[in-house]
Amino acid sequence: MKFERQALVDVILVTPDRHGDDRGYFSETFRANVYEDAGISGPFVQDNHAWSAEAGVLRGLHFQAPPRAQAKLVRCTRGAILDVAVDIRKSSPTYGQHVSAQLSAENGAQLYVPEGFAHGYLTLTDDCVVVYKMTDYYAPETEGGLAWNDPDLAIDWPLPNGSPSLSVKDAKLPGLAGFESPFA
Repeated sequence: MKFERQALVDVILVTPDRHGDDRGYFSETFRANVYEDAGISGPFVQDNHAWSAEAGVLRGLHFQAPPRAQAKLVRCTRGAILDVAVDIRKSSPTYGQHVSAQLSAENGAQLYVPEGFAHGYLTLTDDCVVVYKMTDYYAPETEGGLAWNDPDLAIDWPLPNGSPSLSVKDAKLPGLAGFESPFA
């Protein structure tokens, strides 16, 4: 497995090895001891599975506040996404900055998003499946988020139709200005 620290060093791009032949391939996508040696520790306690019918679905930018903060290990098992992590740790020198990575069924890459980051993704293809591991259980009373299109974040979303398909909740998320981060 290949582990690459991103520009925001706590975010790690993971590319599992694939062993293939004319029948297909085999890939070990998670092994706790190998991930822990690379700085990705769990325990992971919940798996999520999301399907999006069309390209242009944007989910995020989401987080869970302490004491129920979550780290995520995200991968795309069908289609392709642009996965984004935004640093929202108040004392971080990279507060408000983001990194992104294209995750796809083809490249098999995964993005580790630690606690203290808002996370979101845009589907780049139709019929897209995203699965991710979480380090804490979903706790709606601690959830929060940031606006996907906040100019202070300046995320370059490659929107296929000019504007994304959003949930009602995601369309109402606040921007970074005036945001009170729950992360020290």
